[in-house]
Amino acid sequence: MINETDHTWEQPSGEERAAPTYWLTRFMILRLLGVIYAVAFLVAINQVLPLIGSHGLLPVDLYIKSINQWLGSTGASFLKLPSLFWWWHSDTALLTVCWTGFIVSLLVVAGYANAITMGLLWVLYLSLVHIGQDWYGYGWEIQLCETGFLAIFLCPLLDMRPFPRVAPPLPIIILFRWLVCRLMLGAGLIKLRGDVVWRNGTALYYHFETQPIPGPLSRWFHFLPHTALKTGVWFNWLAELIAPLFVFWPRLARQTAGIVIILFQLTLISSGNLSFLNWLSIVPALACFDDGFWAKLLPKWFVNKAAAARQIAGYSKPMQTTAYVVTVIVGLLSIQPAANLFSSQQIMNTSFDPFELVNTYGAFGSVGRERENIVFEGTADNDSTDKAHWQPYLYKGLPVLLNRRPPQIAPYQLRLDWQMWFAAMSTPDEYPWTIHLVYKLLHNDKPATSLFAHNPFPGKPPRYIRAVLYRYRFAKRGNVQGNWWTRERISLWLPPLAADDPSLLAFLKAQRWLP
Repeated sequence: MINETDHTWEQPSGEERAAPTYWLTRFMILRLLGVIYAVAFLVAINQVLPLIGSHGLLPVDLYIKSINQWLGSTGASFLKLPSLFWWWHSDTALLTVCWTGFIVSLLVVAGYANAITMGLLWVLYLSLVHIGQDWYGYGWEIQLCETGFLAIFLCPLLDMRPFPRVAPPLPIIILFRWLVCRLMLGAGLIKLRGDVVWRNGTALYYHFETQPIPGPLSRWFHFLPHTALKTGVWFNWLAELIAPLFVFWPRLARQTAGIVIILFQLTLISSGNLSFLNWLSIVPALACFDDGFWAKLLPKWFVNKAAAARQIAGYSKPMQTTAYVVTVIVGLLSIQPAANLFSSQQIMNTSFDPFELVNTYGAFGSVGRERENIVFEGTADNDSTDKAHWQPYLYKGLPVLLNRRPPQIAPYQLRLDWQMWFAAMSTPDEYPWTIHLVYKLLHNDKPATSLFAHNPFPGKPPRYIRAVLYRYRFAKRGNVQGNWWTRERISLWLPPLAADDPSLLAFLKAQRWLP
């Protein structure tokens, strides 16, 4: 309630205490979600054309044609993978969607959101995910779609004010808690059922070194005493298996659970570069806190503004009815994902409906013991043996140079770097677009070279490109060379290829990447 004397937000008492309000909670959820949407669309603006544009590594027009041929029609394709791009998928279309999403996201960050703007963001990002192929196959992509869908119904249809004159529907707040509960439990159970290093407490002996893209503090975490690293595993169990069970409990237990989950996500943010996953995972955890909690943290003038809006708020029957309908839909769609949590064959990062409304989640069910990296190398020499002068293409995030400190990338995502981390655990047969990438590097294709931090052949394309598999390890602090990494060569991942190599050209034509 508002104190008319000092304009502070007092804790409700009596009957009001049983019905906490969520005006500030809604504001915090939408602002953070707006930031994440903005980052996600910015990533697409910078990378969508090199990756899936008409001249990208996996051209979207070829993908759409193949899906249409498989399913028989555009309508069937849309029902299977809903996307605006089934009807318009030129480079202009891709950039139009990305820029529109980015601009609308900034409006939400600035405090202006309603059901229409949030619905538009959801449609635009869902459209990208469903035609993004390998580059958009991560769990946090469908997690953003599910989170964004729920956020539509936090808002009035038209009112865009930071504190609209309608209260956030409680059923939607509860659905956000259900999301964070499934998210954390899924991640915890997949670890419990997966790699033995989680069960014996040694997973963090390896994780910080072998994770997809280490960050500036990853080496510090890696060399912590084993006792501290084992404690970190137990904190993981607390956050992923115990805290989620309390998100539906009364206020104190619920808020404690929310604090544990958020602290866990902040630890992951500081120790690596897991894209926007951890920031996105904080969003539904915010639903554990009510206005009384936020009133102690936020500036008084801001809290009073929310309290004033609450005092004059009206009741919207259509908004409440819609919230209950959405709750029933989500409840029905939750049956399979919930059953998956208790299955011995648990799967992670999967959706059971075409609109990604209710999904399964999980991460790092197994932990690599060694870090293997693929490094693309080129030479201008006519010699393709090891005697040639080979120069590396530097990634923006993955390690190449031994003396380069891991950069801070997240919440931004380097999609090529992430895919190359996966590719290092497999073969070129599983990642045929890497051969397409080699062809583009052999021609100094600007969109392709833009995916790297450095092009060692800016003036003239190299004569040969190869890909070498290396094993990287963190160098101990204080080493004489001042290096961050040590490495040893394992093998050639791709043999040296030239632009006029007949086998290369034949492969690209077979994939329809060349006419």
